[in-house]
Amino acid sequence: MLLSELVTVSDEVAATRSRKAKNAALVRALQALEVDELAAGVAYLSGEPRQDRLDLGPSAVFGIEATPADEASLTVGEVDTTLQAIADVAAGPGSRTRRLELLADLLGRATGPEQDFLRRLVLRELRQGALAGLLTQAIAAAADVPEAAVRRAAMLTGDLRRIAVAALTQGESALAEFGLEVGTALQPMLAQTAASVAEAMADLGEVAVDAKLDGARVQVHRHGDAVRVFTRNLLDVTHRVPDVVAAARSLPVTSIVLDGEALALDEQGRPAAFQDTMQQFGTAPSGESSAVPLSVRFFDVLHVDGRDVIDLPLRERIGVLAEAVPPDLRIEQLMTADPAEAHEFLRRTLAAGHEGVMVKDLDSPYDAGRRGAAWRKIKPVHTLDLVVLAVEWGSGRRKGWLSNLHLGAYDPEADDFVMLGKTFKGLTDELLTWQTEQLLARQTRREGHVVHVRPELVVEIALDGMVRSPRYPGGLAMRFARVRGYRPDKDPRDADTIGTARALHAGELPPPID
Repeated sequence: MLLSELVTVSDEVAATRSRKAKNAALVRALQALEVDELAAGVAYLSGEPRQDRLDLGPSAVFGIEATPADEASLTVGEVDTTLQAIADVAAGPGSRTRRLELLADLLGRATGPEQDFLRRLVLRELRQGALAGLLTQAIAAAADVPEAAVRRAAMLTGDLRRIAVAALTQGESALAEFGLEVGTALQPMLAQTAASVAEAMADLGEVAVDAKLDGARVQVHRHGDAVRVFTRNLLDVTHRVPDVVAAARSLPVTSIVLDGEALALDEQGRPAAFQDTMQQFGTAPSGESSAVPLSVRFFDVLHVDGRDVIDLPLRERIGVLAEAVPPDLRIEQLMTADPAEAHEFLRRTLAAGHEGVMVKDLDSPYDAGRRGAAWRKIKPVHTLDLVVLAVEWGSGRRKGWLSNLHLGAYDPEADDFVMLGKTFKGLTDELLTWQTEQLLARQTRREGHVVHVRPELVVEIALDGMVRSPRYPGGLAMRFARVRGYRPDKDPRDADTIGTARALHAGELPPPID
């Protein structure tokens, strides 16, 4: 298959919001790939190269000057061969030069659109909307096999590329051969969002209500003394989390697969800032405890001592977990059919510094890789009324609109505004049209793609909290900020202050609940 054909499909997928249109384009691409191109093609459609590491940074990749080819001739297979050659370059003197030479040769054989695709592919910066769920559906349709069979096999292996090859070359019978393997990461089970515990419990009867910790999701595999720890994205981080490894080795079992949350705790046992957790999670020296130790709390078990329990109902898995894992390593949990009792549990959980609760159907199996209704998260959010200080022109679908908002809190002492970060999330087409008109009417100057505006518009922002940041003068930045709507009823000096942002960061302002 020509790379140009796959680039066209990638552009089609990125350009539409229609799941049906995305699926049709993906199916067309999957059926056009040669057998030996399937693994690479599926990887490219999911936005990444097949190789784990290419050791090339943005400045190097975009620093290569290559005249685009006049006609498309590159195949997916040829691209994969070159990227594998780059990955195979041994570290040492001259290795970077050799990798750049290989990439420059590849870019020199590519057309302009192909060059753009390849640069973003190498840097894993493709944003084309072909998420795993869409690809799972497309693989099933292209291979004419049940989607459930593809989803389960992908869940058990954590490798959609491998599953695509099996489905498209051997069919449904090959998918049935895949099973849980201790040491091989599984796709995690995910949750839908509910507005309240009452809504989450409405059709479930008795449920398990778990404290939702603001940490890093971990999947822990142990066989004997061998332990592997994976992130939610199935990255192996075993060497970074020695405290989690030690906890797994302390369990009175021979083999086990657990789902849980790792987080840093302060001296009072309250969760440290999410930023502190992630710093320790990513920087702990191999084999040494972190400066701030990471604690782990498990909430599910998928395998223990040679027995797969993934298909058992949660009610039974909770019992298996209790036998294998002591209470101090398990997430706090309530079993109840009473929404009022669950609501009080949520209130206590928030007061303890955690971010919410999970409501779980006791009759559900572990449906890995799925965001189904069996798990429902209730995560009350913080909101701040902030002022728009500047805005950036959008790209892709948002080209021609002012999109990425620069947001600030009011500083009463300086009678000025302190920037706390940016966001483009939560903006509808209607709101983008409105804010483009309103902000252009308030522009004061332009710097490249950034339009600075008079600080007159207040916007309500939902966010998961504040983190330390040297990027902004106030030393803080919003975490997962998204627009809820503009507040024309508010004067800019009635916006939330930098003091409120600091209190939120310090954990002094738990999110509101009804």
